[in-house]
Amino acid sequence: MLKVSHLTKQFGQNRGVTDESFTIADGQIMGLIGQNGAGKTTTFRMILNLLPEDSGTVLWNGHPLTPADYNTVGFLPEERGLYTQMTIQEQVVYFAALRGQAAGITKQKLPQWMDRFNVKGNLTDKIKDLSKGNQQKVQLIATLIHEPKLIILDEPFSGLDPVNAQLLENSILQMKQQGASIIFSSHDMANVERVSDTLLMLRNGNTVLQGTPISIREQFGNTRLRLRSPLTKEQLATFPGVTHITSQGNALYLTLAEESVGKKIFTAATAQGYIPEFSQEPPTLDEIFRIEAGATQ
Repeated sequence: MLKVSHLTKQFGQNRGVTDESFTIADGQIMGLIGQNGAGKTTTFRMILNLLPEDSGTVLWNGHPLTPADYNTVGFLPEERGLYTQMTIQEQVVYFAALRGQAAGITKQKLPQWMDRFNVKGNLTDKIKDLSKGNQQKVQLIATLIHEPKLIILDEPFSGLDPVNAQLLENSILQMKQQGASIIFSSHDMANVERVSDTLLMLRNGNTVLQGTPISIREQFGNTRLRLRSPLTKEQLATFPGVTHITSQGNALYLTLAEESVGKKIFTAATAQGYIPEFSQEPPTLDEIFRIEAGATQ
């Protein structure tokens, strides 16, 4: 279990992270979200002792991370780095050895991991000869092949197409099932919502949202409405509390000032009886990200 308590870091007059706290249990995934410069990478570096905190504590299974613990850590930094003249096997064996895994074990496991990530290449191919996407997959394999118990992934989905992003999601979920504590950052809110058990959003170093994806969405109320009915866009615009309307296909999408407005629209829409669709939900995580990221302090 990873427990971060009241973590704070200042860079001169600039705020890095302020009073950040969270816990990630074994077999749990936390998504860390926020705009560029919000404090995500700073958080990762403090967890790993790559950057000293000004105050607060980071505990792994009840104690600060020790050199011995690093063999159970898998870290994918935002700044990717591979030795391009090495072969795939040489590269992965080297990184795994830094985490205490014997070369023979890595060589035995590597073909299975190559298949899992659908790497286009042979073990003897040099990194420089791989496509950018396949290079990224090799680095992901090097991060995970020693089956770490604490996994920290900084923008792991960056640059991956939907098919390869799904392969990564599957691997993250498999590591979760094996009991790993996982924290990752991403700007793709769909990935975050699908994978994460809990979320933490930073804005200018401050925690502004924290909880499960469902609980965070519910904080904003059922203020998004999808409607197919006899009511026209012009008629709906006259309802007090309707702040925005767009059309897509044969449906109208409404933003409401408060969820109670939906009841009035439902009554009007069903005045003649059956309607094809009325769906009232909280805003999506992507909408919430845009709302909170654009908020002023």
